[in-house]
Amino acid sequence: MEKVPMTVSGHAALEAELKQRQQIERPRIINAISEARAHGDLSENAEYHAAKEQQALNEGRIAELEDKLSRADIIDITKMSGDVVKFGATVTLVDEDTEEERRWQIVGDMEADAKAGRISISSPMARALIGKKQGTSVEVVTPKGARSYEITDVRFG
Repeated sequence: MEKVPMTVSGHAALEAELKQRQQIERPRIINAISEARAHGDLSENAEYHAAKEQQALNEGRIAELEDKLSRADIIDITKMSGDVVKFGATVTLVDEDTEEERRWQIVGDMEADAKAGRISISSPMARALIGKKQGTSVEVVTPKGARSYEITDVRFG
């Protein structure tokens, strides 16, 4: 079984979602199925079919979360340091053409969220940054073409 790198906070978020789905969503859906059954003929009962579909989606997500959590290799980034980009680093970049500054944290695939500033370790941007030092320029091939960035800061924790 292949281990998957994950930050402590990413692991906690998945555990919280799993707990929510098991302890709150599952009983709510079971209750909805019971209520819909009480309405009689199941072949034409839209509430019953909708609740059964919700149940299938919820149970599928529970199984997915359990699998991800069982394969998690939790990395405590608060114990990391240095000026070389690696998993868990928060990297500040300056676009060498536009002077626009961006900040990204490199996280596991399961916790990536570009809108929140977290990019997957397997993304093209992260792959270009890994192993580079603060003060270095890097070229990244993006969907919008090749871009050059200067790494202005590397932080952990």
